[in-house]
Amino acid sequence: MVSPLDAVVRDFLAHLVVERGVSTNTSSAYRRDLGRYVEFLAARGAVELRAAQERDVEDYVAALTTGEATGTPMSAASVARAIAAVRGLHRFALLEGRVDVDVAAGLRSPVRPKRLPKAITVDEVTRLLDAVAVGDGPIPLRDRAILELLYSTGARISEVTGLDVDDIDMTPGRGSVRLFGKGRKERVVPVGSFAIEAVDAYLVRARPALAVAGRGTPALFLNARGARLSRQSVWAVLQKAAERAQLTAHVSPHTLRHSFATHLLHGGADVRVVQELLGHASVTTTQLYTLVTVDTLREVYAAAHPRAISDTPSR
Repeated sequence: MVSPLDAVVRDFLAHLVVERGVSTNTSSAYRRDLGRYVEFLAARGAVELRAAQERDVEDYVAALTTGEATGTPMSAASVARAIAAVRGLHRFALLEGRVDVDVAAGLRSPVRPKRLPKAITVDEVTRLLDAVAVGDGPIPLRDRAILELLYSTGARISEVTGLDVDDIDMTPGRGSVRLFGKGRKERVVPVGSFAIEAVDAYLVRARPALAVAGRGTPALFLNARGARLSRQSVWAVLQKAAERAQLTAHVSPHTLRHSFATHLLHGGADVRVVQELLGHASVTTTQLYTLVTVDTLREVYAAAHPRAISDTPSR
């Protein structure tokens, strides 16, 4: 026999899938989180959700954080998801008339620590770009052009795979590319000489051969069938190049975007210029990259400030 607690959880999960269209992974995660919550309430003698008190909810969150409810402390991200599940359950129950008060309404997710963007060094970028152009034929030329363009512009992988031939200006010394970011927001970003050279080599010596198999798409980067290259294909190109370059760090298309921003800031670029280049709506997002440069700032300070380092030992 299904308990009243299990019944309301079952109905809430069904609501999420049928009416909210959440993914299978999200539904499974919520099922696990709410299963723990039901066990926690049952251990306190609450046989129905209406018996739960605000203190029970607060104690449950504390038990997740300390590991009392799971055996090991949960990460801030996992606790935040569990809180979202509990809040959603109680809000659903209130709207369905199964409880009179939403005792989880005051719950707040823990502040998740800012994660520093992953970046690789300039030397590692060079090794990566050298490793991608292996072999003869149009594919190596295409792959080199893609990675050069990703690093030269800081573009998202979707922005590069979405490019058409007419979106890039190959004028020597004034090369630029028109990118369409989130919400189809357009921005024009300069393209460095190395990327221009790589793209030019691809357009002249590789793209025509790839286009023969297709149906005349305007896409800049083509696959072996002459169609627009997919994001998954670019991911595979990058992974193979990273393996050849023997890079130990995890490298993704976003790694090149992070490296682009970090290297610009290391070189003295203004954070608002980097914001425009990345297409960030808010400078707050871009400022996260400035945290990466703190070691460099310390080194410059220590070397340049006349009273940064004492010549005599402290007393």
